[in-house]
Amino acid sequence: MTDFHKSVVYQCYFKSFYDTDGDGFGDLRGVTAKLDYLQKLGVDYIWLNPFYPSPQRDNGYDVADYCAVDPRFGTMDDLEELSREAEKRGIRLMLDMVFNHTSTEHEWFKKALAGDPDYEDYYIWREGGPDGTPPNNWESKFGGNAWEYVPEKGKWYLHLFDRTQADLNWENPRVRRELQNVIRFWMDKGVKGFRFDVVNLISKGSYASDYEGDGRRFYTDGPRVHEFLHELNEATFGTDAEIITVGEMSSTTMDNCYKYAGSDTDELSMAFSFHHLKVDFVGNEKWVLVPFDFHKLKDILFSWQTGMSDHNAWNAVFWCNHDQPRVVSRFGDEGEYWKPSAKMLGTVIHCLRGTPYVYQGEEIGMTNAGFTSLDQYRDVESINHFHILRDRGLHEDSAYDILRVHSRDNSRTPMQWDASEGGGFSEAEPWISMNPNHKTINAASQVDDPGSIFAHYRKLIALRKQYDVIANGDFAPLDMEHPSVLAYTRRTDKEELVVVNNFYRKEVDWNCPVDLTGFTCLLSNYADSAVQTKLHLRPYESLVLYRIK
Repeated sequence: MTDFHKSVVYQCYFKSFYDTDGDGFGDLRGVTAKLDYLQKLGVDYIWLNPFYPSPQRDNGYDVADYCAVDPRFGTMDDLEELSREAEKRGIRLMLDMVFNHTSTEHEWFKKALAGDPDYEDYYIWREGGPDGTPPNNWESKFGGNAWEYVPEKGKWYLHLFDRTQADLNWENPRVRRELQNVIRFWMDKGVKGFRFDVVNLISKGSYASDYEGDGRRFYTDGPRVHEFLHELNEATFGTDAEIITVGEMSSTTMDNCYKYAGSDTDELSMAFSFHHLKVDFVGNEKWVLVPFDFHKLKDILFSWQTGMSDHNAWNAVFWCNHDQPRVVSRFGDEGEYWKPSAKMLGTVIHCLRGTPYVYQGEEIGMTNAGFTSLDQYRDVESINHFHILRDRGLHEDSAYDILRVHSRDNSRTPMQWDASEGGGFSEAEPWISMNPNHKTINAASQVDDPGSIFAHYRKLIALRKQYDVIANGDFAPLDMEHPSVLAYTRRTDKEELVVVNNFYRKEVDWNCPVDLTGFTCLLSNYADSAVQTKLHLRPYESLVLYRIK
């Protein structure tokens, strides 16, 4: 059985990773070309974002064929070569399964539009109101109403995301069997990891209008979701003990995640939750500018750590992905303290209880994009919300300020390999603009520098494999009310770890509530950090302290 407690997953948004054929898009062969880099970092799995044929309305999350490779990214032979070469380096592939919806270009949806009743039942159709209104007032997560009218059918189909992403009807057992066949197809090709996109939305409950919110309370963690996931597990990946799985859980509850990622519930290996990444929102509204709430961040991180542990369930722990801004821009410092803050943020995540996920470029401290005009953006959500903000009367400059903080495109700029004009990503014009700071922030300047952010992440990944207390120890928070220190302990019967992080650029004195006699410093982001019960923490200073009991 795979010990995913000791594993680290690297998310490769390969469209922006490395371009080998000169078309401005990253491709599968580009991932193969950089496997030595990933091996040096020390990761165990590469999570590949969708490479399937797609109209690319939502960067590949609008899938038109689950069992093929989009020619713009390569061939099936390229994927199989990547898998073989990764395996030689002790790395396995994790594929992205987008099972809540398909593209409206998918053959199933085309057959539904053509009038085939069997395929019509693959999707969620409803009649609207007598005055031509949608079936209910649910809002799409990309803005606007969540229903699209098809005049030829006189009905509306549900799309919780873009209107070209039609939600699948999981109540139909034929749909579930089709999706099981997809998993088996990739298992037959030796795939040992699956990430399930917004999988807690697959079971819809009531289709009533929501007069308290945007509709999500009626379709999130729905009435049959655990049944559906248990069935999928038993029919497919649960038959292979080497396969690990993770579910992206949108607006979920901890109680549900005990089941999604329970050690004995036979659903998924682990779960992504996003509550800790809403601490700079107002409620569920992210298109605002407010300072992040540090106390709320600690409370959410720590409550999920203790809650999941108490129920023998497993977290996926992370700061960044293709849907989130860059963490060093969000919670760290882009200026004087860029390097120590990036290292500190890595330490926070990698010493927690859970499987850490590194998003490409995080390991070298890549920052937000800093785009200044709408034509630089590619993300449908960002473009839609720019217009929504302007329609609400917000000044153009203020709308741009919000996008520069919250847009998903902040994480999608090309990987910064070196200081050359194209950043080492491509010899052609990239599909999305390169961040101009690649001249100073790039992999080439860090891979052989023992003081770099890359070197720090490499050490963090190695520590998880070396010390059982990091992989399997109990978790307990320290000094929850402190205004600038995030600290916690990890313990087993034999080992103890104390992790201390100053989350701000202001120096602070901190009295550790744990007696640090006998502790040594395993890792710090300052060269001369000392082990003292009363710690004087410099800006963003971070220490990992260890002792054998």
